[in-house]
Amino acid sequence: MFRTTRTTHTTRTTRSTRTAVAAALGALALTALTAAAPAGATPSTDTTAAARVNGSARIHYAPSPNDDIRFTIDAEGVPYTHPVPGLPTGLPTDARGTVHFSHRTASGDFREADATVDCLATGGPVATLSAVITKSNGIPVGERIGLSIYDAHGHGRDRLGFSWGVANMDLDKDGNPYQPVVGTCMAPAPFAPVTRGTFTVHSVELTDAPS
Repeated sequence: MFRTTRTTHTTRTTRSTRTAVAAALGALALTALTAAAPAGATPSTDTTAAARVNGSARIHYAPSPNDDIRFTIDAEGVPYTHPVPGLPTGLPTDARGTVHFSHRTASGDFREADATVDCLATGGPVATLSAVITKSNGIPVGERIGLSIYDAHGHGRDRLGFSWGVANMDLDKDGNPYQPVVGTCMAPAPFAPVTRGTFTVHSVELTDAPS
């Protein structure tokens, strides 16, 4: 699950270019969505609370069914608090919090990491969040990861997905596969069922930027 290889200079340059393009497209998309919002759109009915994801659980990862993989998440939405160039108010999905995860293989190899949450989006029982690695013996510090969480509310199993597990892949100019940069709040579907523990998603609608 953890990666230990480093990319080439060409790949890092490609990543930097993709990151700049993605940031520009994200800003344009946000502007378009704001302009296209219907006049009668209903704001959040819970304006006093923030979006949240909390919990700690072990998951079943099908490619490594005998491994012990655990995630602990404490994330809270803090809309419009992370200004960036071109977006001085920040985004409605700005967030804070922490993620810790660990992976012990069937052979006994152990890796773990801590990350700081920078984005959280919720919708009903599902949330996506991203976080930047701050400490790890398996993923480079400074790299962003994406997680998705499904809160079953007691009706079946909760679920979790992680960006480096099955989905985040692209091809470089030579046609070789690599894992590209993860954008804020970008994550695959929650593909891994929880086998022990639980996650809680508190969903809140996105809000307009402060005037």
